[in-house]
Amino acid sequence: MTQSGAIDRSRLKRMSAEGAWVALGQVIAVLGGLAGVRILTEALDPSAYGDLALGITLATLAHQCVFGPLGHGTTRFWAAAGQAGTLPAYLVTVRRLALGAAAMVALAGIIGTTLLWVTDRRYWAIMVLLACGYAVLRGFNSMLGGLQNAARQRAIVALHQGGEVWLRFLLAAALVAVTSATGATAMGGFLLALSVVVTSQLLFFRRRVPQTGKGPGAGEDWGGRIRRFAWPFAAFGVFSWAQFASSRWSLEAFATTSEVGYFSVLFQLGFYPMSLMTAFVIQYLAPIFYERAGDASDPSRNDAVQALGSRLTFAAMLLTILATALAFLLHEPVFRLLAAAEYRAVSHLLPWLVLAGGLVASAQTVELNLMSMLRTSRMVGAKVVTATAGVAFNVVGARYFGTPGVVAANVAFAAPYLAWMLLLNRNLRKGAAADA
Repeated sequence: MTQSGAIDRSRLKRMSAEGAWVALGQVIAVLGGLAGVRILTEALDPSAYGDLALGITLATLAHQCVFGPLGHGTTRFWAAAGQAGTLPAYLVTVRRLALGAAAMVALAGIIGTTLLWVTDRRYWAIMVLLACGYAVLRGFNSMLGGLQNAARQRAIVALHQGGEVWLRFLLAAALVAVTSATGATAMGGFLLALSVVVTSQLLFFRRRVPQTGKGPGAGEDWGGRIRRFAWPFAAFGVFSWAQFASSRWSLEAFATTSEVGYFSVLFQLGFYPMSLMTAFVIQYLAPIFYERAGDASDPSRNDAVQALGSRLTFAAMLLTILATALAFLLHEPVFRLLAAAEYRAVSHLLPWLVLAGGLVASAQTVELNLMSMLRTSRMVGAKVVTATAGVAFNVVGARYFGTPGVVAANVAFAAPYLAWMLLLNRNLRKGAAADA
């Protein structure tokens, strides 16, 4: 056997092992999410479940606008920092950015909690405080997981990713059982679960991630590069959050909190699994895409990344079609298995949220191409316009049709979002061909 053949075998074996770990983590997470719906729908009535869903939207705002963009940036430049031999300097920068983000979210949480408390809205004051704590820990967990994934510590990421979902729902149900069946109590369980997982993540990160190389102050301005890469995500993050949150808050405003609970269960059983299945592939391939693209200056490397990305998007769209067809056939048994009896009246809407989730997931595979090419700013217009339209769709749908209207609004948002991302990627490829 030639030396190159041995290297190829070794590389294939390593990539197969990494893929198996990523798949395991996603399978555990999906099963945990589905089991968690059953556990919490048995523990909480639709109104309390709706309160929990509204609280989660508050935490999601911080993730979409602050921690999510930082996570994308820190993951994208891990390989470049390693190739430059400046990982310690890079990690110092990442830690500083993460602590600054946490301070920003904590300040906003303190202000919001104080205002709600003095206006005698004490239940929601507690919910906001819990949501901000959850947002900070979720952000730390996401950033640590992203860095370990970029470092190809797949087993650690998989075990924490899957375990966090199970622990979150189990601790929430346990707290509800011993205290009160409210959304705030369940949120407290979520917060406790993330505290355990983040502590474990941090311990493994310090032990396993390489810490050798040039010291702080040497080499690149990583903070500047991360911020330049991340700002578009922060810019359109508030619009993406508004599209996500408006589905819940529109139902709260025009219908009932119970309707929020029904929609949230539909979302977790339909949209969420599609997102997770695509996230498995993206989680596995993102470090490979970024490593192959490098600084995105080599046309041949860019072409290889684009070809791989096109195949990934086609596979995601095919999966969407198959999953939607299965949901039409199996929505009733799925709800009988995974939701309490009082939630089953809305099972017929499940296929449409599977479709919406698949379309959004397919768009995210296209985004991976744009991120690999360092073209995140090109996504701003598409994200802002489609998300703004999505908010309008949610408001109109909730106002006139309730839960079915919001489900339809999610499909109406997802389809043009995917189409626009495909158009951006096509234009990018055309531009690269013209430059060549």
